[in-house]
Amino acid sequence: MRNNNSVLYHYTDFQALDGILMNSELRLNNVLNMNDASEMRLFMRGLCDAVEDRFLRAGREEKAFQVRELFRRELEREFLYSGYAACFSLFRDDASQWERYGFQGRGVSIGFRRDLMEKITVGAVALKTVYYRNEDDLGEHELVEVFYRLLEPMENISEEDPAVRDALNSAWVCSAAFKHPSFSAEREVRLVVSPFGKEYFDVKPSYHVSRERIKKYYPLNLKFMCMREGLVVEDLITEIIIGPESTQSMPILQDYLRDNKLASLAEKISYSDCPLRRNRDRTSFL
Repeated sequence: MRNNNSVLYHYTDFQALDGILMNSELRLNNVLNMNDASEMRLFMRGLCDAVEDRFLRAGREEKAFQVRELFRRELEREFLYSGYAACFSLFRDDASQWERYGFQGRGVSIGFRRDLMEKITVGAVALKTVYYRNEDDLGEHELVEVFYRLLEPMENISEEDPAVRDALNSAWVCSAAFKHPSFSAEREVRLVVSPFGKEYFDVKPSYHVSRERIKKYYPLNLKFMCMREGLVVEDLITEIIIGPESTQSMPILQDYLRDNKLASLAEKISYSDCPLRRNRDRTSFL
């Protein structure tokens, strides 16, 4: 189900819901660890091709070669400059979102007010609409012109040059919100953080240790971000939808919220209407 773009839906599980509500914490994970990790590389390669082609059409073969080498070196260090993101969809109660991101329909979908999310994001944190395009179709991207104008007068191109570094950092940020057009049905928006090269970004990384591996993430303190704007975390949330395959009881979830001093959210809960739902008597889960 579509909405008017004023609400962003975050499909997740109940553990993540607890972290968001009890700790006022939203975790941003490395895009390279997501199921569409290759998209960052494709964006950087596509951007490189577009900038290189711009110089070739201008008869600047040597400059085009320097551009190719610049991006080649940059991609070798991709993990140092990869973005971290939390993902949202413009779709409310959507079957594919439940299956891919909502714990196979057993989790929850949290609605966030887009205008307030934009209001609290500053500095290294940005809310970006995902850019759906093939890697070989980036010629019109605004960064192509940025790189062309920046690199054209340079005799020697180096990623250590502050202006070049800033442009490359901007490219990495954009790459974290780039996906192949086959994903366009998701209508995704990402909250992206770029911790590299940001002296004023004081959020420290954390690590989640499981039996299989150690994952790095950045925890955003939503309470602090809201306080700066005179808000509370509950202001951000428009609704909480219980997944179509979930066994969660609404009354118990409401008690959980009231007992944790989040009574205003207890009235914002609903069950999914998605047809993934099996026929269940939810009162049996009380």
